[in-house]
Amino acid sequence: MKTLKSTEELAEFCARAKDGPYVTIDTEFLRERTYYSKLCLVQLALPGDDGEAVLLDPLVEGLSLAPLYELLVAPGVVKVFHAARQDLEIFFIEGGVIPEPLFDTQVAAMVCGFGEQVGYETLVRKIARQPLDKTSRFTDWSRRPLTDAQKTYALADVTHLRVIYEALAKQLAESGRTPWVEEEMQVLRTPETYVVTPEEAWRRIKTRTNSAKFMSMVQHLAEFRERYAQTKNVPRNRVFKDDALLELASTKPKSHQDLGRSRLLLREARRGDIADGILAAVAAAASAPPQKLPRSSRPADNAPVNPALADLLRVLLKAKAENVGVAQKLIATASDLDAIAGGERDGLALTGWRRDVFGADALRLCNGEVGLAVKGEKVDVIEL
Repeated sequence: MKTLKSTEELAEFCARAKDGPYVTIDTEFLRERTYYSKLCLVQLALPGDDGEAVLLDPLVEGLSLAPLYELLVAPGVVKVFHAARQDLEIFFIEGGVIPEPLFDTQVAAMVCGFGEQVGYETLVRKIARQPLDKTSRFTDWSRRPLTDAQKTYALADVTHLRVIYEALAKQLAESGRTPWVEEEMQVLRTPETYVVTPEEAWRRIKTRTNSAKFMSMVQHLAEFRERYAQTKNVPRNRVFKDDALLELASTKPKSHQDLGRSRLLLREARRGDIADGILAAVAAAASAPPQKLPRSSRPADNAPVNPALADLLRVLLKAKAENVGVAQKLIATASDLDAIAGGERDGLALTGWRRDVFGADALRLCNGEVGLAVKGEKVDVIEL
């Protein structure tokens, strides 16, 4: 098991990788105690059953990842990941690069009918037909030296990935669905996917109300928390959790004494910089002019959704997903269906390949142009 521990060794490997059609990549990192992920290990493998597979130790002092970043953007080499989002976030934050061309085997597997958010272990078992030892999954990857068990586990995440990638790529080509996966990769290629703007952090908070004044409190509190977490490099939940944020948005504390009455706020957040930041955020939200109050992008709980139509859309989605062998949630989520039933016409489920598979008939169903008929175990779309 070879471990690259110098910039020169990394550069030599990357030069060989650039001559191949693809390279499989995975990372091991820690994030439990920090806002940003700490990269602890990179695994890479070249094509072929006996293709070179290496570990890269980014914690070695003086090692530069520049050759790796150059490989990640080399146009002639497909960069293959499984469930790539967190890996890509690390490379974007640390190196300012997004791999291209890119292939995510989890997305491809969903398109190929392996279910929703299928795990790597499942694909190893079903496609590579190999067992996978996951006992080292939750170890501390920052400790050195790494054990042989850790190294074996880490390399398995890229060696089996070669077989999985080749099988899925072949299936996609035969079914004509390669463009579907390419369309899905666009989100992963977008820098905004990996950057949380403090002013927009409130949109991630799940609330039961869309009241503009309440959402203003949520917005200002979430913005403060995000800025503090980014500046101190601590997890946002270490500042205060979402349930505490919503409590603060409801109680609107005006003093440290008020903060002391909170049921959900961590003790450390009731004093010092965090406490001062909370009170300043609440005060700013309270004084925000009406034209500056935020508007939630999600439909309100009392939005005019036709429940019968939403149910019919669920039946249609299930039938369409089964017909094409694609995971339902990849086509549309429950909130997508409710939005369509409520009159929205610009959602993701109504664009691209999703429109061809489901969206066009969903709109026709909403317009009363088609109905659904049960024939044995199948549901068919019929003209009205």
